[in-house]
Amino acid sequence: MEQQFDIFCILQLFGGLAFFLYGIYIMSLGLEKIAGGKLEKILKTMTSNPAKGLVLGAGITALIQSSSAVTVMLVGLVNSGIMKLSQAIGVIMGSNIGTTITAWILSLSGIQSTNTILRLFKPESFTPVLALVGVLMIFIAKSNKNKNIGNAFLGFSILMTGMIFMGTSMEPLSHSPKFMQLLTLFKNPLFGVFVGTFITAIIQSSAASIGMLQALVMQVDMTYSMALPIIMGQNIGTCITAVLSSIGVNANAKKVAVVHVTFNVIGTIVFLTIYEIIRWLIDFPFMEENVNPAGIAILHSTFNICTTILLFPFIKQLEKIANMVIKETKNQKDEVFIDERLLLTPELAISEIHNKISKMARLVQNNVLYSTKLLKNYSYKKADVINKNEQRIDLYEDKMEAYLIKVSNKGLADETGNVIARLLLTIGDYERIGDHAVNILNIAEEKKNKNMDFPPELVEDIKTIVSAILEVLSLSSEAFKHDNTTLALKIEPLEQVIDRLVLKAKNRHIKRIQYGECPIELDFLISDLFNDFERISDHCSNIATSILKTKDQNIDKHEFLKQLKSYDNKDFSKTYDEFKEKYALKL
Repeated sequence: MEQQFDIFCILQLFGGLAFFLYGIYIMSLGLEKIAGGKLEKILKTMTSNPAKGLVLGAGITALIQSSSAVTVMLVGLVNSGIMKLSQAIGVIMGSNIGTTITAWILSLSGIQSTNTILRLFKPESFTPVLALVGVLMIFIAKSNKNKNIGNAFLGFSILMTGMIFMGTSMEPLSHSPKFMQLLTLFKNPLFGVFVGTFITAIIQSSAASIGMLQALVMQVDMTYSMALPIIMGQNIGTCITAVLSSIGVNANAKKVAVVHVTFNVIGTIVFLTIYEIIRWLIDFPFMEENVNPAGIAILHSTFNICTTILLFPFIKQLEKIANMVIKETKNQKDEVFIDERLLLTPELAISEIHNKISKMARLVQNNVLYSTKLLKNYSYKKADVINKNEQRIDLYEDKMEAYLIKVSNKGLADETGNVIARLLLTIGDYERIGDHAVNILNIAEEKKNKNMDFPPELVEDIKTIVSAILEVLSLSSEAFKHDNTTLALKIEPLEQVIDRLVLKAKNRHIKRIQYGECPIELDFLISDLFNDFERISDHCSNIATSILKTKDQNIDKHEFLKQLKSYDNKDFSKTYDEFKEKYALKL
């Protein structure tokens, strides 16, 4: 009967742990989504200033309640080349401080009082209410923000329920002579460090192992001196997440894991050594008192803060250690497009895709510029640059489309799904503009091979159209990069002016053919060239519409263009007239 009871206790312990891990996952996910673009903006402000990284690391970890998520994110950012190792070190130190917030929240389970107000803070009192509020918000709320808040509430309730289960499952241990005898082993600090490291590495969550320790000290007598080494070991054990995440990444990303491990191992060795020496010289009676959940939180915070203060001045040395451990080889391929670990934070992943599209846009702009210049003076060297750029543009398209499809499978909100759809369309538009640049290159090559010259009047017309094309491309790229609706609204008027220029230039070209002023062999080349110009401006118009749809989800492209070009739209008419005057064909 006693054995059967023990089995039930073990099952309850693992069930409570499962609730705890799932709860912290749901809560972290909800908090992360609430942060959304804020998290992205916070990460973008990171500089080489370690102090700023420290504060931001602590803030982000406290915000999303997961140091593991922050560590995996850092590996992804460094692996993608978005962040340098020196920036990541400060953030790692900050995340170690930020993660202590979880222990303080969990310490609520240790409240022992008959006072009604204090009892309201016990998880048993408010968790059911919080769970009900969370469920109602998930099912009733219309905005995604409120639904995410509901998920955070529900996740916290599940987490605390797991904590209660773990505490209840450990109650029989207080009556077990064998277990009480086992506790005496923890008087050896090295044994405590080992146990803390081992358990945390197995469950891959320092928050869960801290929660288990807090649940344990509510049922059995454990002193502060016994608990401190276990907490130190838990900080080492949590590094397993960074180590596993660094598998298959470039050298710099591996160094993030090395720094994380080095920081916690050195911190434990130094802190434990200093503590034991001082304790040998000076007696600390309170360290032999029984610890409670709040005491665990105090020890956890004290150790992490002291370790950070101790090692913060040695950030450069930590970086040197990482460089010594992980050596880069000349043939090592370190370039990564966008690390898939960023999929854990979809908003950040989408933001980086946005940056990659801007880089793709620059390549496209250069190709259009180079190809139109080759119409006058052909250069094999420039042609080779265009072809290599085109290969990179195609690579950008393939990788970004595949990545966005992975992001879209993350169960995102409708609004985020719409953003992804528009990004996919924009990628397609830039890729097609790149194709038209290659078409212009082929026209320039054929013109050279056949030793044909354009009539001077035609050259002047092309110059004017190309100037307008380059401006509409620049406007679309800048508008997209900065999400600038003011610039986006200028694109359609210029696109209309380009259509007018192309039509007028076509008619003039036809007349030259008719009057014998232009060789008939040029007709096909010129027609294709004008079509490429027209299509480039059309794709820029599509990009502008996508930017404007970001601000207004319900906007219809055709209806929008109709309203934009109506006679009542004075801004459109004014901008159109300005571009019409700026880009006029010579008589």
